[in-house]
Amino acid sequence: MLTAELPHPALFLGHGNPMHALDHAPITEQWRALGSHLPHPQGIVVFSAHWGLKHCAVTAMPRPRTIHDFGGFPRALYQVQYPCPGSPQLADRVRILLSPQPVHADHEWGLDHGTWSLLLHLYPDADIPVIQVALDLSQPPGFHYELGKLLAPLRQEGVLLLGSGNIVHHLGAALWEETAPPYPWAESFDDWVVERIRTHDHEPLLKWDQWPTEGHLSVPTPEHFLPLLPILGSFQPTDQVSFPVRHIEMGAISMTGVLLSPTEWPMPDPGINQE
Repeated sequence: MLTAELPHPALFLGHGNPMHALDHAPITEQWRALGSHLPHPQGIVVFSAHWGLKHCAVTAMPRPRTIHDFGGFPRALYQVQYPCPGSPQLADRVRILLSPQPVHADHEWGLDHGTWSLLLHLYPDADIPVIQVALDLSQPPGFHYELGKLLAPLRQEGVLLLGSGNIVHHLGAALWEETAPPYPWAESFDDWVVERIRTHDHEPLLKWDQWPTEGHLSVPTPEHFLPLLPILGSFQPTDQVSFPVRHIEMGAISMTGVLLSPTEWPMPDPGINQE
């Protein structure tokens, strides 16, 4: 049972290609291992790269729809459903914690592929209430980090905070080959971010204008990087930091994962690791 001394883990994962939803590959097996080793959450709050607005919002419907927000993929991918419940109560709790920041209760969005392509591996039974919090693209990076601080009490209530994006995401430079090696700039920036997280040196991650040159190649637009920040903002004194996945696919898409969890919970050995 969770106690005030033992907050629920918080997790960021690189979601990458939507086709991972249909995969049985090393990286999806690692996601499944994470889901089976971590404690079963009472609810899940997701920050996805694929829901960005110019204001703050949270999904508040009892049954979120599965959104196929992509094009040009095989028919089987459009048939995937993740029929989990939503939670208007959890959405209300988020709005209270973020007060006095206005937060719109959304009844139209649902779950985009940044959310369900991970959750169907992490929690395939789809029996946990899931809500999404929109990225407010009108706000600076520090705003999203502060969201994590404000929502950190949810971890004491058995809620998983999940960020879904990619530390490195340069789709225009991606090589559509499974065995493509990472670009040196992508590998260098991924390593730089991991070292900042490993040493709890989060401030440089919020100062994009001071990033190394590799950072601007790796993050040409912010939406895939931003979901990392609320997860880091939720850091607790009892947390240890681990990286259950270290991998760059298609040369320019980092699949690196970041787990914040108390030391009492054992973790599986990484299934993919380029370190």
